[in-house]
Amino acid sequence: MSTETSNPESERDTEGPSALLEFRQINTHYGAVHILKDVDLAIYPGELVCLLGGNASGKTTTLKTLLGMVTPTSGEVVLDGEVVNKQPTSYRVANGVTMVPENRRLFKRLTVKENLTLGAYLRTDRDGINEDLEYVYDLFPRVKERLTQKAGTLSGGEQQMVAIGRALMSRPKVLLMDEPSMGLAPALVQQNFELIEKINNEGMAIFMVEQNANMALSIADRGWVLLTGRVILDDTAEALRANQDLQKAYLGGSGE
Repeated sequence: MSTETSNPESERDTEGPSALLEFRQINTHYGAVHILKDVDLAIYPGELVCLLGGNASGKTTTLKTLLGMVTPTSGEVVLDGEVVNKQPTSYRVANGVTMVPENRRLFKRLTVKENLTLGAYLRTDRDGINEDLEYVYDLFPRVKERLTQKAGTLSGGEQQMVAIGRALMSRPKVLLMDEPSMGLAPALVQQNFELIEKINNEGMAIFMVEQNANMALSIADRGWVLLTGRVILDDTAEALRANQDLQKAYLGGSGE
C-alpha cells in the first residue's frame, strides 16, 4: 500500500472552525512496545470520520488515548483547544467526549432506563437530562418501549441502540464509536449505520473505528488508515473508496 498521504486538514480554511479533538504527534507505548507513532489527526464540528486498519494497527489504542484510558509518552491530546494529556477520562467526558464501546457493554442486570440515565451521571441539569431522554426516545422508539426491561434481555440491535443512547446522554461534542457493527446480525448492520448517519446529520461529530471499511466510508466525510501505529493514508472518504491499494487491502473482501 502506498504510504503517501494527502492532508485534508492542511487544506482547510484557516478561518474555519477549530478542531474539537486532536492528536498532535502522539506516541504511545505499552512497556517497550511502541504502539502509536507520531500520529496527527483532527476531528471538526459536524464531521463523521472513520479510522481503518487491520488487527494490531493501533485503532483501539487511539480511542483509549483520546478518552484518557491510555497516556501518551509524547505529543498532545487537545480537546476543544485545551491540552488534556493529564486529565482523567471523567474530565474528558464532562467536557464533551464519550464513547460507544465495542460489544455495547451495558449493565445487563439494570433496566434500559437505568442504563440510559447512567450516561448522564456527571450532569446535574435535571431539565436538560429529561430533554435528552426524550431525544433518545424519539431517535429510538423501540428503546422507549423497553424502558423497564433488563438490558440483558434485549437483542443485539436493541442493545446497540441503548449503548448509543447512553453515550448521547452525556451530551457530547464528539461521539467515539468502537466497532459499532461488531456482533450485529448482517440484516441489522445497514440499519445501525443509517442511525449513525442520522445522528451525524443532526450535527453530532463522530469518530468511528470500524472493520467494515466499505460501510464506514459510505457514510463518512473523511478517513484515516493506520498501519502498525502510523497513519499511512488520510483523505476524503470518496478518495479512500477509490484508492486501489485500499481496495485490495481492506475493501475487496467486505461483505463476503
